[in-house]
Amino acid sequence: MDTKALHQVIMDAALIKKNPAGEEYSSLSLPVSKEIARNHDISRQVVEIAALEANVIPERYQRNIGTVGIEGQIKLLKSNVGIVGAGGLGGFVLELLARMGVGRLVVVDDDVFTDSNLNRQLIAHEKNLDRPKADAAVKRISEINGAVTVKAFYRRGDASNLPKIFEGCDLLLDCLDNLSSRFELQKVSRELGVIMVHGAIAGFLGQLAVIRPEYPILEMVYGSEHEGMADKGAEVQLGNPATTPAMLASWQANESIKILAELEGVLPKDKMLIIDMQSGESYRIEVTAG
Repeated sequence: MDTKALHQVIMDAALIKKNPAGEEYSSLSLPVSKEIARNHDISRQVVEIAALEANVIPERYQRNIGTVGIEGQIKLLKSNVGIVGAGGLGGFVLELLARMGVGRLVVVDDDVFTDSNLNRQLIAHEKNLDRPKADAAVKRISEINGAVTVKAFYRRGDASNLPKIFEGCDLLLDCLDNLSSRFELQKVSRELGVIMVHGAIAGFLGQLAVIRPEYPILEMVYGSEHEGMADKGAEVQLGNPATTPAMLASWQANESIKILAELEGVLPKDKMLIIDMQSGESYRIEVTAG
């Protein structure tokens, strides 16, 4: 089916609704979107993009549009995002990006769920202990948004395999828990020429940076070799309560949405955001070479 014909099918199936402000808009319900995809043997992602192009809003994204706009929602659906880590940060990030309608997610994690994950990891349940986190992430996302494609790799990601795994990705997310793997991912970000959204947590503290390929913040903070430094940071002593990964993952997902939808206000390349949930304060620190 050509694009023009698909637009017509969608417009014929659309309903007129009113948004919370009382303004009318053309809406495509989830059941109808599924039916169109099934009847014409196309993906739901294709249907949703075509609907937005025809100024018909898939109802599941209706509350997104006031923030990201129709063009922004199209960009999200066309985006490819790579995520390393499907635990505390990664589980929440995956869920938020899927609910926003980011079209393709590639997740890498070599771990399985254990008892100690249950306090904070969204995808961790008593019934899936000992199950690979990457596999559980695929199931979770498929239940949230069937228009999102998820590819999972149950393996340790490093500079030798991640460039191939993340080929074609528009953005990378650091949802890791150790310094050496973060440096590896930053190398991959530089090699692929894509931005990496860094996040780290400990206790009630979170830190966030939007690392451009040409501005390696990790080296500036930890040194170029990070020799002699503990691979695990302050989280070893401070722990990880349930609230901190949810908070910081929201910041990571939000920066990612702004980047992918080409919105204003992305964290500058020379700034790191520190959020202290215990004091209720957040502040930016300047990060420069030397």
